[in-house]
Amino acid sequence: MKALHKLISSVKPHFEEGGKLSKFWVVFDSLETFTFTPGHVTMQGSHIRDGIDLKRTMFFVIVSLIPALLFGTWNLGDQYYASLGQEADLVAKMLIGAAKVVPLIFVSYGVGLGIEFIFAAKRGHGINEGFLVSGMLIPLIMPVDVPLWMVAVAVAFAVIIGKEVFGGTGMNIVNVALTSRAFLFFAYPKQMSGEIWIHDVAASKGANLLVDGHTGATALGHLAGTVGKVAETPAVQNVMALFADGGMFSLHNCIIGTIPGSIGETSVIAILIGAVVLITTGIGSLRIMASFLAGGLVMGFLFNLMGMNAFMAIDPLHQIVIGGFMFGMVFMATDPVTAASTNTGKYIYGFLGGLFSIMIRVFNPAYPEGVMMAILFMNVMAPLIDHYVLQSNINRRQKRLQNI
Repeated sequence: MKALHKLISSVKPHFEEGGKLSKFWVVFDSLETFTFTPGHVTMQGSHIRDGIDLKRTMFFVIVSLIPALLFGTWNLGDQYYASLGQEADLVAKMLIGAAKVVPLIFVSYGVGLGIEFIFAAKRGHGINEGFLVSGMLIPLIMPVDVPLWMVAVAVAFAVIIGKEVFGGTGMNIVNVALTSRAFLFFAYPKQMSGEIWIHDVAASKGANLLVDGHTGATALGHLAGTVGKVAETPAVQNVMALFADGGMFSLHNCIIGTIPGSIGETSVIAILIGAVVLITTGIGSLRIMASFLAGGLVMGFLFNLMGMNAFMAIDPLHQIVIGGFMFGMVFMATDPVTAASTNTGKYIYGFLGGLFSIMIRVFNPAYPEGVMMAILFMNVMAPLIDHYVLQSNINRRQKRLQNI
């Protein structure tokens, strides 16, 4: 670390005012402060509560995402070899998965940080660190077979329209990662239709090559196809068999994560490990997570009582462990910028987010992943929720003063 610090100090004068590379100061400053604690001192009164700055906060969020990233990479390789009917070791599966995951991450960070650099240089301020997390979240919520150019367009749209037009990190009103997914969902619905890449079995059986071509429906894709159909028909019964014990989407498999799905959304265990990291570090809100979970379970239970179709017949616990519900609950709904800020507001925000997630996915098969629409909607409603919570507190205090 001393050698790295010495190297950075030696080139720093070239980026300072008057240096040959002074116009790239914001880029250098962001890299320096990401590596080492800033050397700035406070000249006036400060409001410091602890020693964790924004970069360190983002670092902990990235750490919390690592279990989901690693499992998702392995799961892609596992799904690949399972479809071939072949056995493979851990390394082979990770390499197959990495061949699809790594390019998505590179494109996400390359495009997003490139735009951040441009806006920072234009405005003359340091580069915001918010995209360090968004750049990792975006690949994890994408179908792995989505074309890289689509990811690049979606990232550009999300960063510019979803964040920079509002003033940058901390000023956006909707979650940046979900904005990118929503853009792709509406602009290219075929690529976001609830199917996931496995591989082209016929083309690669003999040559053992990783090629695109064959996709299989995810759990929500299968269930969406049962809406409007009589539960007793063979087609619906076949789908429901997939969710029974021993089926592809059994409760056990959904919790472990050995099912088709977006990269980071399949394993509940990996996601909950990330939740523990966020909660113990004080970054993620337990209030939002708990109320979001409660909202999903309540809606699932109500649908279970109705039992109008096969989708509603899914057990409430099973409902929340399929799709992106758990991932959205832990990493999206808890975004401190776009979520409710008041304690009471967090409970309301989370509960309605979980409730709407299950409601949208069941009532409208055109949106097989309701958590995306639910969280974006609640992002927009969060300021209103906080307003009424604060107003309610003010009214109660006024009544107490009147009674004195």
